[in-house]
Amino acid sequence: MELNTIQPADGAKHAKRRVGRGIGSGLGKTAGRGHKGQKSRSGGFHKVGFEGGQMPLQRRLPKRGFKSLATPYKAEVRLGDLAALPVADIDMLALKQAGLVGELARVVRVILSGEISKKVALKGLIVTKGAKAAIEAAGGSVA
Repeated sequence: MELNTIQPADGAKHAKRRVGRGIGSGLGKTAGRGHKGQKSRSGGFHKVGFEGGQMPLQRRLPKRGFKSLATPYKAEVRLGDLAALPVADIDMLALKQAGLVGELARVVRVILSGEISKKVALKGLIVTKGAKAAIEAAGGSVA
């Protein structure tokens, strides 16, 4: 492959609709804008959420709480859950296959909750200080 041979896939590009180009185009005269009114005029625009002077919905509703958009991509796993896994080498894929974390998880944190007595090797996971100490005390390792 060379830079001068790269092109978009067939059907990926299509011609933009040309408006106001005569009766035969199907979009002549008013160019699909209808008759009169603010939206028919050039520069006819009002801000998103504007409701003609009525108090907009986003200002009428009470504001409370916060919901992080990162939530589906983060997960926590307890030490006790790791002890129940049948494998010794634990990484993100092993946790997903065992159903301990969601399919969308990108970051997994192992927390100190429960007991672990078997030797496990963790790779590519975030581990809290207490959990790391517990894993290493059981003869495991954290990479």
